[in-house]
Amino acid sequence: MKTRSGKIRRLIVVHYSEIGLKGRNRPFFERHLQENIRRRLAGLEGIAVRWQHGRFLVSLPGDAVVDEALARLQTVPGIAYAAPAFGLERDLEALKAAVVDALPGRPVGSFRVQARRGDKGFPLTSPQINAELGAHVRAATGWPVDLSNPDLVIWVEVLQQMFVFYFERAAGVGGLPVGASGTVGLLLSGGIDSPVAGYYALKRGCRTVPVHFHSGPFGDWLGSEFKIRQLVTRLQDYGLSPSYYVVPIGEIQREMVVEAPAPPRILLYRRLMFRVAQDLTLREGGLALVTGENLGQVASQTLESLGAVQAVTTLPVLRPLIGLDKQEIVNLAQAIGTYELSIQSSDDCCQFLVPRQVVTRPSVAELDDAEAGLDVEGMVARALAAARLETVEAGS
Repeated sequence: MKTRSGKIRRLIVVHYSEIGLKGRNRPFFERHLQENIRRRLAGLEGIAVRWQHGRFLVSLPGDAVVDEALARLQTVPGIAYAAPAFGLERDLEALKAAVVDALPGRPVGSFRVQARRGDKGFPLTSPQINAELGAHVRAATGWPVDLSNPDLVIWVEVLQQMFVFYFERAAGVGGLPVGASGTVGLLLSGGIDSPVAGYYALKRGCRTVPVHFHSGPFGDWLGSEFKIRQLVTRLQDYGLSPSYYVVPIGEIQREMVVEAPAPPRILLYRRLMFRVAQDLTLREGGLALVTGENLGQVASQTLESLGAVQAVTTLPVLRPLIGLDKQEIVNLAQAIGTYELSIQSSDDCCQFLVPRQVVTRPSVAELDDAEAGLDVEGMVARALAAARLETVEAGS
Protein backbone atom coordinates (compact mmCIF):
# COMPACT_ATOMS: atom_id res chain seq x y z
CA MET A 1 0.00 0.00 0.00
CA LYS A 2 1.43 3.38 -1.03
CA THR A 3 0.44 7.02 -0.88
CA ARG A 4 1.79 9.93 -2.83
CA SER A 5 4.41 10.48 -0.11
CA GLY A 6 5.66 6.93 0.23
CA LYS A 7 5.02 3.41 1.45
CA ILE A 8 2.63 2.51 4.24
CA ARG A 9 4.21 0.29 6.90
CA ARG A 10 2.37 -2.39 8.86
CA LEU A 11 2.77 -2.06 12.60
CA ILE A 12 1.22 -3.09 15.86
CA VAL A 13 1.00 -0.28 18.39
CA VAL A 14 1.36 -1.54 21.95
CA HIS A 15 0.10 0.60 24.82
CA TYR A 16 0.51 0.06 28.54
CA SER A 17 -1.43 1.72 31.34
CA GLU A 18 -0.18 0.86 34.83
CA ILE A 19 3.47 1.19 33.83
CA GLY A 20 2.74 4.73 32.70
CA LEU A 21 1.92 5.66 36.29
CA LYS A 22 5.39 4.75 37.51
CA GLY A 23 7.83 7.53 38.34
CA ARG A 24 11.58 7.48 37.94
CA ASN A 25 11.68 3.69 37.72
CA ARG A 26 9.33 3.55 34.72
CA PRO A 27 12.22 2.71 32.33
CA PHE A 28 12.89 -0.40 34.44
CA PHE A 29 9.35 -1.68 33.76
CA GLU A 30 9.52 -0.63 30.10
CA ARG A 31 12.73 -2.61 29.57
CA HIS A 32 11.12 -5.71 31.06
CA LEU A 33 8.06 -5.30 28.87
CA GLN A 34 10.11 -4.75 25.72
CA GLU A 35 12.15 -7.89 26.38
CA ASN A 36 8.98 -9.90 27.08
CA ILE A 37 7.40 -8.67 23.85
CA ARG A 38 10.47 -9.73 21.89
CA ARG A 39 10.48 -13.11 23.58
CA ARG A 40 6.78 -13.68 22.89
CA LEU A 41 7.20 -12.79 19.21
CA ALA A 42 10.28 -14.99 18.75
CA GLY A 43 10.03 -17.16 15.67
CA LEU A 44 8.14 -14.59 13.61
CA GLU A 45 10.58 -13.30 11.00
CA GLY A 46 11.15 -9.68 10.10
CA ILE A 47 9.81 -8.20 13.34
CA ALA A 48 11.40 -5.31 15.25
CA VAL A 49 10.29 -3.77 18.55
CA ARG A 50 11.11 -0.21 19.58
CA TRP A 51 9.87 2.27 22.17
CA GLN A 52 8.60 5.72 21.21
CA HIS A 53 6.64 8.31 23.17
CA GLY A 54 5.17 6.01 25.81
CA ARG A 55 4.26 3.09 23.56
CA PHE A 56 5.98 0.28 21.69
CA LEU A 57 5.92 -0.04 17.92
CA VAL A 58 6.17 -3.56 16.55
CA SER A 59 7.27 -3.35 12.92
CA LEU A 60 5.94 -6.17 10.75
CA PRO A 61 7.16 -7.45 7.37
CA GLY A 62 3.61 -7.35 5.96
CA ASP A 63 0.02 -8.42 6.46
CA ALA A 64 0.76 -12.15 6.74
CA VAL A 65 1.86 -12.13 10.39
CA VAL A 66 -0.49 -9.46 11.76
CA ASP A 67 -3.06 -11.84 13.24
CA GLU A 68 -0.50 -14.20 14.79
CA ALA A 69 1.56 -11.37 16.27
CA LEU A 70 -1.55 -9.68 17.66
CA ALA A 71 -2.79 -12.91 19.27
CA ARG A 72 0.57 -13.42 20.98
CA LEU A 73 0.73 -9.87 22.28
CA GLN A 74 -2.68 -10.25 23.91
CA THR A 75 -1.13 -12.74 26.36
CA VAL A 76 1.78 -10.56 27.48
CA PRO A 77 1.28 -9.12 31.01
CA GLY A 78 1.87 -5.39 31.10
CA ILE A 79 0.07 -4.65 27.82
CA ALA A 80 -3.18 -2.68 28.09
CA TYR A 81 -4.05 -3.05 24.41
CA ALA A 82 -2.45 -3.72 21.05
CA ALA A 83 -3.67 -2.26 17.77
CA PRO A 84 -2.93 -3.47 14.22
CA ALA A 85 -1.91 -0.23 12.58
CA PHE A 86 -0.53 1.56 9.55
CA GLY A 87 2.44 3.92 9.68
CA LEU A 88 3.52 6.63 7.25
CA GLU A 89 5.62 9.77 7.25
CA ARG A 90 4.16 12.95 8.71
CA ASP A 91 2.29 14.40 5.75
CA LEU A 92 -1.33 15.31 6.50
CA GLU A 93 -2.52 14.96 2.92
CA ALA A 94 -0.89 11.55 2.69
CA LEU A 95 -2.59 10.59 5.96
CA LYS A 96 -5.99 11.56 4.56
CA ALA A 97 -5.48 9.43 1.46
CA ALA A 98 -4.10 6.48 3.40
CA VAL A 99 -6.95 6.44 5.91
CA VAL A 100 -9.59 6.45 3.17
CA ASP A 101 -7.76 3.69 1.29
CA ALA A 102 -7.56 1.52 4.42
CA LEU A 103 -11.12 1.99 5.72
CA PRO A 104 -12.80 -1.35 6.54
CA GLY A 105 -15.14 -2.76 3.93
CA ARG A 106 -18.00 -3.37 6.35
CA PRO A 107 -21.02 -1.06 6.56
CA VAL A 108 -20.39 1.91 8.85
CA GLY A 109 -23.24 3.96 10.28
CA SER A 110 -21.10 6.68 11.85
CA PHE A 111 -17.51 7.49 12.76
CA ARG A 112 -15.23 9.79 14.66
CA VAL A 113 -11.51 10.62 14.52
CA GLN A 114 -9.52 10.50 17.73
CA ALA A 115 -6.03 11.94 17.39
CA ARG A 116 -3.33 11.91 20.03
CA ARG A 117 -0.04 13.76 19.82
CA GLY A 118 2.84 11.79 21.24
CA ASP A 119 5.08 14.47 19.75
CA LYS A 120 3.75 17.79 21.04
CA GLY A 121 5.94 19.64 18.54
CA PHE A 122 3.59 18.86 15.66
CA PRO A 123 2.01 22.18 14.57
CA LEU A 124 -1.63 21.03 14.58
CA THR A 125 -3.44 20.24 17.81
CA SER A 126 -5.35 16.99 18.28
CA PRO A 127 -8.76 18.70 17.75
CA GLN A 128 -7.46 20.29 14.53
CA ILE A 129 -6.31 16.91 13.22
CA ASN A 130 -9.67 15.42 14.16
CA ALA A 131 -11.51 18.14 12.24
CA GLU A 132 -9.38 18.01 9.08
CA LEU A 133 -9.24 14.24 8.78
CA GLY A 134 -12.88 13.85 9.79
CA ALA A 135 -14.03 16.28 7.11
CA HIS A 136 -12.01 14.39 4.48
CA VAL A 137 -13.42 10.99 5.49
CA ARG A 138 -16.96 12.33 5.55
CA ALA A 139 -16.55 13.85 2.09
CA ALA A 140 -15.13 10.59 0.74
CA THR A 141 -17.68 8.23 2.31
CA GLY A 142 -20.78 10.22 3.21
CA TRP A 143 -20.71 8.73 6.72
CA PRO A 144 -22.06 10.95 9.50
CA VAL A 145 -19.90 11.92 12.46
CA ASP A 146 -20.93 10.71 15.91
CA LEU A 147 -18.60 11.86 18.68
CA SER A 148 -20.31 9.94 21.51
CA ASN A 149 -21.17 6.48 20.14
CA PRO A 150 -19.69 5.90 16.69
CA ASP A 151 -19.67 2.61 14.79
CA LEU A 152 -16.04 3.23 13.84
CA VAL A 153 -13.23 5.09 15.58
CA ILE A 154 -10.24 6.20 13.52
CA TRP A 155 -7.36 6.50 15.95
CA VAL A 156 -4.39 8.62 14.90
CA GLU A 157 -1.13 8.93 16.82
CA VAL A 158 1.39 11.65 15.99
CA LEU A 159 4.92 10.40 16.65
CA GLN A 160 8.35 11.67 15.73
CA GLN A 161 8.68 11.57 11.95
CA MET A 162 5.54 9.47 11.42
CA PHE A 163 1.78 9.15 11.70
CA VAL A 164 0.23 5.93 12.93
CA PHE A 165 -3.47 5.14 12.47
CA TYR A 166 -5.72 2.19 13.21
CA PHE A 167 -9.36 1.14 13.50
CA GLU A 168 -9.41 -1.49 16.25
CA ARG A 169 -7.82 -2.30 19.59
CA ALA A 170 -7.29 -5.75 21.07
CA ALA A 171 -7.37 -5.86 24.87
CA GLY A 172 -4.27 -7.15 26.61
CA VAL A 173 -3.69 -8.77 29.98
CA GLY A 174 -2.84 -5.49 31.73
CA GLY A 175 -0.85 -5.45 34.94
CA LEU A 176 2.95 -5.44 35.09
CA PRO A 177 5.59 -7.17 32.93
CA VAL A 178 6.78 -10.56 34.15
CA GLY A 179 10.09 -10.28 35.96
CA ALA A 180 9.57 -6.76 37.24
CA SER A 181 8.24 -7.84 40.65
CA GLY A 182 10.65 -10.61 41.59
CA THR A 183 10.29 -14.40 41.76
CA VAL A 184 7.62 -16.53 43.43
CA GLY A 185 7.06 -20.26 43.80
CA LEU A 186 3.64 -21.50 42.66
CA LEU A 187 2.15 -24.60 44.27
CA LEU A 188 0.63 -26.01 41.09
CA SER A 189 -1.65 -28.93 41.90
CA GLY A 190 -3.24 -29.48 38.49
CA GLY A 191 -6.75 -28.54 39.63
CA ILE A 192 -8.77 -25.58 38.43
CA ASP A 193 -7.61 -23.03 41.02
CA SER A 194 -3.82 -23.05 41.11
CA PRO A 195 -3.25 -22.31 37.39
CA VAL A 196 -5.49 -19.25 37.74
CA ALA A 197 -3.51 -18.17 40.80
CA GLY A 198 -0.36 -18.53 38.72
CA TYR A 199 -1.87 -16.37 36.00
CA TYR A 200 -2.55 -13.64 38.55
CA ALA A 201 1.02 -13.84 39.85
CA LEU A 202 2.29 -13.42 36.28
CA LYS A 203 -0.08 -10.48 35.76
CA ARG A 204 1.45 -8.74 38.77
CA GLY A 205 4.91 -9.05 37.24
CA CYS A 206 6.21 -12.10 39.10
CA ARG A 207 8.58 -14.58 37.58
CA THR A 208 6.65 -17.68 38.57
CA VAL A 209 8.25 -21.08 39.12
CA PRO A 210 5.76 -23.97 39.54
CA VAL A 211 6.23 -26.68 42.17
CA HIS A 212 4.10 -29.79 41.72
CA PHE A 213 3.63 -32.52 44.33
CA HIS A 214 2.20 -35.95 43.54
CA SER A 215 1.80 -39.26 45.36
CA GLY A 216 4.32 -41.20 43.31
CA PRO A 217 5.21 -44.01 43.30
CA PHE A 218 1.55 -44.65 44.13
CA GLY A 219 -1.55 -43.88 42.09
CA ASP A 220 -1.61 -42.29 38.65
CA TRP A 221 1.45 -40.13 39.18
CA LEU A 222 2.41 -40.33 35.50
CA GLY A 223 -0.98 -38.87 34.58
CA SER A 224 -0.44 -36.13 37.13
CA GLU A 225 2.95 -35.25 35.65
CA PHE A 226 1.52 -35.24 32.12
CA LYS A 227 -1.23 -32.82 33.13
CA ILE A 228 1.24 -30.47 34.82
CA ARG A 229 3.40 -30.46 31.72
CA GLN A 230 0.37 -29.41 29.68
CA LEU A 231 -0.55 -26.66 32.13
CA VAL A 232 2.99 -25.30 32.24
CA THR A 233 3.06 -25.26 28.44
CA ARG A 234 -0.24 -23.38 28.30
CA LEU A 235 0.77 -20.80 30.90
CA GLN A 236 4.05 -20.11 29.12
CA ASP A 237 1.96 -17.98 26.75
CA TYR A 238 1.55 -15.62 29.72
CA GLY A 239 5.23 -15.74 30.68
CA LEU A 240 5.36 -18.72 33.06
CA SER A 241 8.81 -20.17 33.65
CA PRO A 242 9.46 -23.16 31.36
CA SER A 243 11.20 -24.88 34.28
CA TYR A 244 9.21 -26.43 37.09
CA TYR A 245 9.77 -28.78 40.02
CA VAL A 246 8.14 -32.18 40.43
CA VAL A 247 8.20 -33.67 43.93
CA PRO A 248 6.96 -37.22 44.67
CA ILE A 249 5.82 -37.54 48.30
CA GLY A 250 3.77 -40.78 48.28
CA GLU A 251 6.19 -42.70 50.50
CA ILE A 252 6.23 -39.87 53.03
CA GLN A 253 2.45 -39.65 53.01
CA ARG A 254 2.23 -43.36 53.73
CA GLU A 255 4.50 -42.89 56.75
CA MET A 256 2.26 -40.10 58.00
CA VAL A 257 -0.73 -42.45 57.90
CA VAL A 258 1.04 -44.76 60.33
CA GLU A 259 2.71 -42.20 62.58
CA ALA A 260 0.31 -39.23 62.77
CA PRO A 261 -3.33 -38.86 63.86
CA ALA A 262 -5.90 -39.06 61.05
CA PRO A 263 -8.07 -35.90 61.34
CA PRO A 264 -5.29 -33.33 60.65
CA ARG A 265 -3.55 -35.50 58.03
CA ILE A 266 -4.43 -33.34 55.00
CA LEU A 267 -3.06 -30.28 56.80
CA LEU A 268 0.12 -32.16 57.65
CA TYR A 269 0.49 -32.99 53.95
CA ARG A 270 0.15 -29.29 53.18
CA ARG A 271 2.65 -28.30 55.85
CA LEU A 272 5.15 -30.66 54.26
CA MET A 273 4.47 -29.17 50.83
CA PHE A 274 4.85 -25.61 52.11
CA ARG A 275 8.19 -26.42 53.71
CA VAL A 276 9.52 -28.11 50.57
CA ALA A 277 8.12 -25.46 48.22
CA GLN A 278 9.73 -22.75 50.32
CA ASP A 279 13.17 -24.35 50.05
CA LEU A 280 12.81 -24.82 46.27
CA THR A 281 11.57 -21.25 45.87
CA LEU A 282 14.54 -19.92 47.82
CA ARG A 283 16.83 -21.85 45.46
CA GLU A 284 15.31 -19.78 42.65
CA GLY A 285 15.82 -16.52 44.51
CA GLY A 286 12.11 -16.35 45.27
CA LEU A 287 10.48 -14.00 47.75
CA ALA A 288 7.02 -15.56 48.25
CA LEU A 289 4.81 -18.59 47.70
CA VAL A 290 1.60 -18.48 45.66
CA THR A 291 -1.31 -20.87 46.13
CA GLY A 292 -4.78 -21.33 44.65
CA GLU A 293 -6.41 -21.41 48.08
CA ASN A 294 -9.80 -19.80 48.42
CA LEU A 295 -11.35 -18.94 51.75
CA GLY A 296 -13.93 -21.49 52.87
CA GLN A 297 -14.03 -23.44 49.60
CA VAL A 298 -13.01 -26.71 51.28
CA ALA A 299 -12.48 -27.83 54.88
CA SER A 300 -8.72 -27.22 54.74
CA GLN A 301 -9.24 -23.59 53.72
CA THR A 302 -10.75 -22.08 56.84
CA LEU A 303 -8.91 -19.14 58.35
CA GLU A 304 -7.66 -21.37 61.15
CA SER A 305 -6.38 -24.02 58.73
CA LEU A 306 -4.70 -21.50 56.46
CA GLY A 307 -2.92 -19.89 59.39
CA ALA A 308 -1.87 -23.17 61.02
CA VAL A 309 -0.38 -24.45 57.76
CA GLN A 310 1.32 -21.18 56.83
CA ALA A 311 2.97 -21.03 60.27
CA VAL A 312 5.74 -23.40 59.09
CA THR A 313 6.99 -20.92 56.45
CA THR A 314 8.94 -17.71 56.67
CA LEU A 315 8.14 -16.56 53.14
CA PRO A 316 4.89 -14.66 52.57
CA VAL A 317 2.08 -16.78 51.11
CA LEU A 318 0.10 -14.97 48.41
CA ARG A 319 -3.45 -16.17 47.67
CA PRO A 320 -4.77 -14.25 44.65
CA LEU A 321 -8.09 -16.16 44.62
CA ILE A 322 -8.91 -15.69 48.29
CA GLY A 323 -12.12 -13.70 47.73
CA LEU A 324 -13.42 -15.31 44.54
CA ASP A 325 -16.22 -17.86 44.37
CA LYS A 326 -15.81 -21.08 42.41
CA GLN A 327 -17.72 -19.94 39.34
CA GLU A 328 -15.56 -16.83 39.05
CA ILE A 329 -12.46 -19.02 39.15
CA VAL A 330 -13.92 -21.38 36.55
CA ASN A 331 -14.69 -18.43 34.27
CA LEU A 332 -11.13 -17.19 34.56
CA ALA A 333 -9.72 -20.67 33.91
CA GLN A 334 -11.81 -20.90 30.75
CA ALA A 335 -10.67 -17.45 29.64
CA ILE A 336 -6.96 -18.28 29.96
CA GLY A 337 -7.30 -21.75 28.46
CA THR A 338 -6.48 -23.91 31.48
CA TYR A 339 -9.93 -25.20 32.42
CA GLU A 340 -10.13 -28.09 29.96
CA LEU A 341 -6.68 -29.26 31.03
CA SER A 342 -7.46 -28.95 34.73
CA ILE A 343 -10.60 -31.08 34.58
CA GLN A 344 -8.76 -34.02 33.03
CA SER A 345 -8.75 -36.94 35.43
CA SER A 346 -5.60 -37.35 37.54
CA ASP A 347 -4.69 -38.10 41.14
CA ASP A 348 -4.40 -35.24 43.65
CA CYS A 349 -1.83 -35.94 46.34
CA CYS A 350 -4.00 -34.18 48.95
CA GLN A 351 -6.65 -36.85 48.34
CA PHE A 352 -4.18 -39.73 48.72
CA LEU A 353 -4.91 -41.73 51.88
CA VAL A 354 -7.36 -39.06 52.98
CA PRO A 355 -9.05 -39.70 56.36
CA ARG A 356 -12.83 -39.97 56.72
CA GLN A 357 -12.93 -37.07 59.16
CA VAL A 358 -10.82 -33.95 58.89
CA VAL A 359 -10.09 -31.16 61.31
CA THR A 360 -11.40 -27.79 60.13
CA ARG A 361 -10.37 -25.25 62.75
CA PRO A 362 -6.99 -26.29 64.12
CA SER A 363 -4.59 -24.14 66.05
CA VAL A 364 -0.88 -23.98 65.27
CA ALA A 365 -0.19 -25.84 68.53
CA GLU A 366 -2.56 -28.66 67.57
CA LEU A 367 -0.77 -29.26 64.28
CA ASP A 368 2.60 -28.99 66.01
CA ASP A 369 1.46 -31.70 68.42
CA ALA A 370 0.22 -33.86 65.52
CA GLU A 371 3.71 -33.66 63.99
CA ALA A 372 5.47 -34.49 67.24
CA GLY A 373 5.94 -38.13 66.33
CA LEU A 374 7.19 -37.40 62.82
CA ASP A 375 10.73 -36.84 61.61
CA VAL A 376 9.66 -33.66 59.84
CA GLU A 377 13.18 -32.45 59.08
CA GLY A 378 14.07 -35.83 57.60
CA MET A 379 10.88 -35.94 55.53
CA VAL A 380 11.59 -32.50 54.08
CA ALA A 381 15.16 -33.52 53.26
CA ARG A 382 13.96 -36.67 51.49
CA ALA A 383 11.36 -34.78 49.50
CA LEU A 384 13.96 -32.22 48.42
CA ALA A 385 16.34 -34.99 47.41
CA ALA A 386 13.61 -36.55 45.26
CA ALA A 387 12.60 -33.25 43.62
CA ARG A 388 13.30 -33.00 39.88
CA LEU A 389 13.67 -29.83 37.88
CA GLU A 390 11.90 -30.32 34.55
CA THR A 391 11.87 -28.01 31.56
CA VAL A 392 9.28 -27.84 28.82
CA GLU A 393 9.55 -25.55 25.83
CA ALA A 394 6.47 -23.81 24.46
CA GLY A 395 4.78 -25.83 21.73
CA SER A 396 6.29 -29.13 22.84
